[in-house]
Amino acid sequence: MGLFTGLLGLPLAPLKGTLWIAGKVMEQAEQELADPARIRRQLEEIDRLRAEGSLTDEEAEVMEDELVQRLITSQPRTGQWEV
Repeated sequence: MGLFTGLLGLPLAPLKGTLWIAGKVMEQAEQELADPARIRRQLEEIDRLRAEGSLTDEEAEVMEDELVQRLITSQPRTGQWEV
């Protein structure tokens, strides 16, 4: 990068920094949403709430379906079917 290009890009430095930070925050949030251990803990919490009567079966099923879907979509794809 030349001196002239560097000087012209200087006003954009705060924007680039902000975009970089936003990207890192988004990566971290996606990792937490896709973490199998975290999803498993949430499923266990749903079971506990259902057992104590804080959640109806219908509410628990909706929550479980969402968590299982997140788990499925977060798994790496191999492109092959296991038999």
